[in-house]
Amino acid sequence: MGTCLYRNSSSQMVILRCIGPQAFFHEKVIFPFENWLFECPLESRVDIWTHGLAGAEQLESIDAQALMLELEASPTPAAP
Repeated sequence: MGTCLYRNSSSQMVILRCIGPQAFFHEKVIFPFENWLFECPLESRVDIWTHGLAGAEQLESIDAQALMLELEASPTPAAP
């Protein structure tokens, strides 16, 4: 599992659907300019949907690895 960050940089609400292995599924409505942190398996796919005049429209599909945060773990000093 990894931590992902998605930013909705559009002026409309979108629906984030993360689909991964072993029946992993995560869905969230994201408001305009909102940031969303979520955890998912590395092999997941993130689909971004919106509602258009003809119904639901897929805007983009992203590999979850492209949204993964690069966390730098700093070593903690040993206790004396």
